[in-house]
Amino acid sequence: MTDVLPRTADEFEAFLNDEKNLDQFFQGGKPKPEFGAFMKGYAEAIASRDSGIGDQIRNEAQKAYGEMIRAGILNANMVRPDLTPARPFNKHYNAKAPGARLDDKYGNWADYYGAIWSGNVTAEGLQARAEIKQIMNSFGSTVPSDGGFLIPESLRSELLRVALETSVMRSRARVVPMETLTVPYPTIDSVTNSGSVFGGVTGYWTEEGAKLTESAPKFGRITLTAKKLTVYAEIPNELFTDSLISLQSFMDQSFPEALSFFEDVAFIRGSGVGEPQGFLNAAAAVSVAAETGQASGTIVWENLAGMFSRMIPSSLSRCVWIANIDTFKQLATMALSVGTGGSAVWIGAGAAADGSQTPPVTILGRPVIFTEKVNSVGNAGDINLVDPGYYLIGDRQTVQSETSTHYQFGNDKTAVRVIERVDGRPWLQNAITPNQGSNTLSPFVKLATRP
Repeated sequence: MTDVLPRTADEFEAFLNDEKNLDQFFQGGKPKPEFGAFMKGYAEAIASRDSGIGDQIRNEAQKAYGEMIRAGILNANMVRPDLTPARPFNKHYNAKAPGARLDDKYGNWADYYGAIWSGNVTAEGLQARAEIKQIMNSFGSTVPSDGGFLIPESLRSELLRVALETSVMRSRARVVPMETLTVPYPTIDSVTNSGSVFGGVTGYWTEEGAKLTESAPKFGRITLTAKKLTVYAEIPNELFTDSLISLQSFMDQSFPEALSFFEDVAFIRGSGVGEPQGFLNAAAAVSVAAETGQASGTIVWENLAGMFSRMIPSSLSRCVWIANIDTFKQLATMALSVGTGGSAVWIGAGAAADGSQTPPVTILGRPVIFTEKVNSVGNAGDINLVDPGYYLIGDRQTVQSETSTHYQFGNDKTAVRVIERVDGRPWLQNAITPNQGSNTLSPFVKLATRP
């Protein structure tokens, strides 16, 4: 077989038009076994350069499968095709995670919950739960036992992949894999760039042969300790007994979005006690005060300009505005006074005067993310300028699930809980005094309350 694989569609066409190559792979008009290996290698090479291909294949397969059911070609009692993305296509997959040992047997949520459902008292169900428990117990020194059954890694990574599509912080923050429940992470202990940088590194202009002055950075560390996030739902027993495909759809969409929602709330507003510490409560965060005489609950252009001036300059190309959706009216009607006149500063340049176009979703060139997870308009942190790269997320890489048919026995429902272990901390521990000037700078800038 050839050692050189085509890299593009044109190269592939040229390859097949070469008679020497055809003789290598075909005999008597029929493909040789080597041709299958060649095609597999070509497909893997293309997929490795474009991670979106796996998602495209999965989406198209899902559409085709749905159309076949609606047309009556398939029915819910038939075996569902395995549409789980191949592992190379999912960048969140970790082959060393504890749940990876379950992947080959439980490739989708329907198979997994069909096995761990407490109402499944068949010999196969009892055996499946015993096998999963046995695998989980082999990680007993690092995985707490109160979470239920270990979720296969292919499903855990799919939860993360879907969650990233709806998250504010996880998709932009610095994610640290946690092999143990507690992981120390280094940080620079710096409070000022006046006279030194990185907490103690100084620079001097010296004459040749003169004595050098010693200096060194000052390091600190942040301890990431996995906290337990539990997502709970009550599901009719009929989904387990009659329609595992519907349960599959629920797990593919609702649970990832729920995990993402509650993660975001903690990463943004968490107290740090029994939960992650949100950037709004970071010691390094700076708060920009209201303008003199500013009306209660308002946002004026000077607020935003003041916030932009407090961002660490190195973060200006990465930072994003994170604002409560309540702030939209204030932003959309914001005007800048110029003498006796003035003009709209946000809508005017990017949308039609009649309001028929979508307004721009940037302020001073940086994206605006509207969410319900930050504080409401008028309160501190209703609009924030944040560089999420300065936020650390510790990911334990284990997710567990448990079912109970007893808790809601009288309502004929199964209680389902999914437990994830994760932590989050701001990476920078102090605001920075700049080399010149007295206003501190930070990757976490919030607007103060306007009383």
